[in-house]
Amino acid sequence: MSKQLEINLDVLTDYLARHIEGFSGPITLEKFAGGQSNPTYKLTASSGVYVLRRQPPGKLLKSAHAVDREYRVLAALADTPVPVAKVYHLCEDPEVIGSMFYLMEYCDGNVYWDAPLKDINDNAVRSKIYDQMNQTLVALHQVDINKVGLADYGKPGNYFERQLSRWLTQYRASELKTIDAMEQLISYLEQALPEDDGKVCLVHGDFRLDNMMFDKTSHEIIAVLDWELSTLGHPYADLAYQCMQLRMPQGLGGPDGLKGIDRESLGIPSEQAYVDLYCQRMGIDKIDNWTFYLAFSFFRLAAIVQGVAKRASQGNASNSNAAKVGAFVEPLALMALEVIAQSKK
Repeated sequence: MSKQLEINLDVLTDYLARHIEGFSGPITLEKFAGGQSNPTYKLTASSGVYVLRRQPPGKLLKSAHAVDREYRVLAALADTPVPVAKVYHLCEDPEVIGSMFYLMEYCDGNVYWDAPLKDINDNAVRSKIYDQMNQTLVALHQVDINKVGLADYGKPGNYFERQLSRWLTQYRASELKTIDAMEQLISYLEQALPEDDGKVCLVHGDFRLDNMMFDKTSHEIIAVLDWELSTLGHPYADLAYQCMQLRMPQGLGGPDGLKGIDRESLGIPSEQAYVDLYCQRMGIDKIDNWTFYLAFSFFRLAAIVQGVAKRASQGNASNSNAAKVGAFVEPLALMALEVIAQSKK
């Protein structure tokens, strides 16, 4: 563990014992592999096993690494059909371990890191996993934001207009060099921005296979993870972002996608079938402006990746491979341009 991420266990134990009923030490911490945003640890104590999630130390971009927002949304979803881990405490005092953090329940399940689900040999199980993700996404988008106390969790107005402005600002703040493909993509997005259709719901912001934890026996989702980017927004943003992930090739450096994979032979639905099922469950006929939503998803991921690369250049990224991530910005932009070109044929 780097010195920037070191935590004084005695100080942490004393703090948690004072703020969480029934908590007792001694404790041990083990940082989870993967992830490049908010460092996450398995915390084992005399009173049980927990998960600690913190902001990375160092100077951060405005609104980035919002673990306090994660905590709020997890608490709000506790009694909804959306499966989430139970949260215990949010510490907003950076003096305790060096940055804001929260403690939540440890869920023991399976997390899958590749869209083809290579570790599973049963097509019926693969089909169920994708159906579970579809069903969970619909459940999320049908949450009554007023009932769960999240009516003020995002800003009013055109979600995609706000998001494009936000991620363009973040991208420019993290930019290490000019990338022509990104400039072309930005130009398309600014020109193709759809009119606001009034759809507003709670969105996850990073809805993808490896942010789901599945029961080891039933293969049902027991927890949706990593809510840092959640907000009030447009439901199609989550859907397009997930489909964008599935369009990605193997070996890009993150979770493998399904580009070039025979989905039918694996029991995995086509993109059209997946979207159609979502529409059926949401009670809608179709989705307009799909090319824009996909292209925007590629842009936003590229902007996030650029932020990881920027932090790596400053020495405060949480993943040791973060410095290599910047090389993926251009390929992501090129994939978006390919989607745009195909839609014009």
